Amino acid sequence: MSETKMLIEITDFITVRELAAAMDVSPINVIKELMSNGIMANINQEIDFDTAAIVAEEMGYEVAAPDKVADAEDEEGAPDQPAWRAVLAAEDETDMVSRPPVITMLGHVDHGKTSLLDVIRQTNVQSGEAGGITQHIGAYQATHEGQLITFLDTPGHEAFTSMRARGAQATDIAILVVASDDGLMPQTREAIAHAQAARVPIIVAMNKIDLPASNPPLVKQQLSEVGLVPDEWDGDTMVIPVSAKEKLGIEDLLEAILLVAEDIDPKGNPTASPTGTVLEARKERGRGIMVTLLVQNGTLKHGDTLVIGEHYGRIKVMYDFKGNIIKEAGPSTPAFVAGLNGIPEAGDQFRVVKSEKEARKRIAEEAEENRVRPTSHAGVISLDDFFSRLQEGEAKSLNLIVKADVQGSLEPITDSLKKLSNEEVAVEILHASTGNINESDVMLASASQAIIMGFNVEADPIAKAAASSEQVEINTYNIIYKLFEDVEKALKGLLAPVYDDVVIGRAEVRQVFRIRGAGNIAGCFMRTGEARRNAKARVIRETTLLHAGPVASLKHLSENVREVKAGFEFGVNIGGWDDYRPGDFIEFFVTERVDR
Repeated sequence: MSETKMLIEITDFITVRELAAAMDVSPINVIKELMSNGIMANINQEIDFDTAAIVAEEMGYEVAAPDKVADAEDEEGAPDQPAWRAVLAAEDETDMVSRPPVITMLGHVDHGKTSLLDVIRQTNVQSGEAGGITQHIGAYQATHEGQLITFLDTPGHEAFTSMRARGAQATDIAILVVASDDGLMPQTREAIAHAQAARVPIIVAMNKIDLPASNPPLVKQQLSEVGLVPDEWDGDTMVIPVSAKEKLGIEDLLEAILLVAEDIDPKGNPTASPTGTVLEARKERGRGIMVTLLVQNGTLKHGDTLVIGEHYGRIKVMYDFKGNIIKEAGPSTPAFVAGLNGIPEAGDQFRVVKSEKEARKRIAEEAEENRVRPTSHAGVISLDDFFSRLQEGEAKSLNLIVKADVQGSLEPITDSLKKLSNEEVAVEILHASTGNINESDVMLASASQAIIMGFNVEADPIAKAAASSEQVEINTYNIIYKLFEDVEKALKGLLAPVYDDVVIGRAEVRQVFRIRGAGNIAGCFMRTGEARRNAKARVIRETTLLHAGPVASLKHLSENVREVKAGFEFGVNIGGWDDYRPGDFIEFFVTERVDR
């Protein structure tokens, strides 16, 4: 390699995939380099600037922070820049060009997101009749004052955050739709929390101003209470009065989008290797598997070979959002393509390789890497391991989602938690609300590496299932000082590990034998799981727990054994117990360290 290293520019945080794309190397090589430095990461995990610099320099690249990002950070009150704003090109700065801003609309289900999108589509979409694909493509483009704007037609903040949890940050600006006669509903507040956690600029579209019950001052007051102070009140949030029904304020909304876009100046490199995000995918009769992609960098072309997760294929045909066949799609352009051998998930990120042979090789490499890598979720963070991550420089803030039973409890909890911040780490409350913990809370936690703290609330069944799948930690309390104590201990590294009893097998007592010198022995049939000599056991009669103690002896056909599997008969003696009866059940369990 030559002495002159290629320069790549990144912001404070960047995903492994984005870093690999910037260096034009396989993400597997980046993961291996991270592993050699003692950091276990998956392809969608964010790493900080210092870590990225070490990895890049060891792979022959020089890293620098863009001047624009540095200026933004120096400016008082300027928000942190998310990873998707990273400059990913190793080329000269002249290769970077402005691209259309990508917009997602969020808000309460009945506040008019779809109606507003329909009005914009009808009045501002580029000329030409839309084809049958349009209703499914999930994205479209409009023009205002000669400038393109890309809109993502997503179901709401759940989809927005689910994509972010999968490593995709496809949105530049969030439009929060609020009905002026309803104000901020719980779902609206959730949407705000999700957009703020994603660190995207927010424009408020105050809809239904034509209604007699419209109350703009109340809406603005509610927005101010959640940190979205209207610009006319000396804040930095544009609140645009609109009416989808009467088609009022639409031009003002588009003008606001262009003003914010001018400020953030989204850029892309049309000459870079194409990368982007899957918006949706499905199998269509007569067409096969059709995938909607949002190109985020580079130019996607007809005939390119795509790799998306475990799927791949050569683009056989490509449509624009109106259903017209196109040959290429540049940054911020939605494209509808056919040719993949499977159906990827929304939020998966695509990349282009030279051939299908290379695609199969890349997929095999990543499958092997996933097999040998520890199964821990990359975005997972727990109170138990937070301090060690802080010591290793991997954590700068403890992100929390707080749920409480009543508003009177919520406010003092959040105020007290914020006061626990210190010079080393900040306690960030991403979302705080009343009510039980739901799936939306879990998805926000997953996308933001946050921990859920509940006071006098429970997690609903769907939330529990999502937390298990996403490996999100949920902590619930009914004593308020214990909640504060656990967070404070996590910040100081004093949190003690938690252990729990895990059942490993269940047996039924069928006979009782009297052995001289040993007392009664339970002759059992192992119904499920297994019995272990080094385990503990408990005797249950009907529904009553009678005794729990260590396994004193375990025999199969008069032989001492270490374990007995399901389907076999055996004899067992439990320390401290002698009164076995046929029909009793014996549960075998071990004590294991578990997530808090």
